[in-house]
Amino acid sequence: MIECNVEVDASGLMCPLPLLRLKKALNSMASGEVVKVIATDPAAHLDFGVYVDQAGHVLVEVVRHDNSQVFYVRKK
Repeated sequence: MIECNVEVDASGLMCPLPLLRLKKALNSMASGEVVKVIATDPAAHLDFGVYVDQAGHVLVEVVRHDNSQVFYVRKK
């Protein structure tokens, strides 16, 4: 299990709100910290993948469940 410093529950929110919640969390974090984001939007992995690559953060892991996805992102 990955240790996280911040957890964001974006369940029930549709694009672009899960991504905006991720960005807001990252803005308040120190470099090297990990945020865990829970999202139910089936397209969240597309938004998160592009953003993380462009911003230089690291997508540590994505865990898919039946109705949700859990993203672990390490701040650059």
